[in-house]
Amino acid sequence: MKKVLLIQGHPDSESFNFALFDAYKKGLTSSGAEIKEIIIADLKFDPILRYGYRKRMELEPDLLESVEKIKWADHLVFFYPVWWGSFPALLKGFLDRVFLPGIVFAKRDNSLWWDKLLVGKTAHIISTLDQPAWYYWLVNGRPTYYAMKRMTLEFCGIKPVRTTTIGPLRLSSDEYRKKWLKKIEKSGFNQK
Repeated sequence: MKKVLLIQGHPDSESFNFALFDAYKKGLTSSGAEIKEIIIADLKFDPILRYGYRKRMELEPDLLESVEKIKWADHLVFFYPVWWGSFPALLKGFLDRVFLPGIVFAKRDNSLWWDKLLVGKTAHIISTLDQPAWYYWLVNGRPTYYAMKRMTLEFCGIKPVRTTTIGPLRLSSDEYRKKWLKKIEKSGFNQK
């Protein structure tokens, strides 16, 4: 049975991202997968990596629990909106505080290379846009995917990383949103 961790990066619990999260979770539940979740907006933590990597900040209890969930999971699913070509500051702060040396990667002594500590895990990024997905890809070059997929998840050894882009949400119809909710539920079910 697959162990799946759902990570919600949208700060607004009434957003369409939360509806997508619920749809995916419904599909997972139907498939019999083991599920844990992290709702970043509900965590109590300082999202600022105040000293960079020069000095280690103690992880708050919610972040320690998040680290354990990441280690537990076989598959991680991230939900977030694309804002200004990136992800919300809260998600970035979570990544800065949790995706640390010794937790998700290890620096090698006297080397520029590193060891990837999350090898064997897979991921899926589900994000929303206010522009068409094709425009985000062709014109803007999908910067958030490179930041999240290549520079964060693959850097730590997570592969493959699947991506789903949903947009434009702005001015979208109920029918369009319902169609995506069904697709995302099916995607969760197929994650068995």
